[in-house]
Amino acid sequence: MTKVEITVMKDGPYKLVGPVSIEDHEGNEITVREGKTVALCRCGGSTRKPFCDGTHSKIGFEGAKAAVERASEK
Repeated sequence: MTKVEITVMKDGPYKLVGPVSIEDHEGNEITVREGKTVALCRCGGSTRKPFCDGTHSKIGFEGAKAAVERASEK
């Protein structure tokens, strides 16, 4: 069995390296083949959900850890 790799990108998407099966909100299955990479939206602003479209960089998205650290500096 090949393991799935998931990496949380700093202030960006979740990067997945397959094989993995993703089910969208309508129950449609999206298959990511072994060794292929996809980026899943973490900011909530993508127009291609569940996939990242780069919106996080346009809206200044900060991951939870970065946002909490910034708030505690104030």
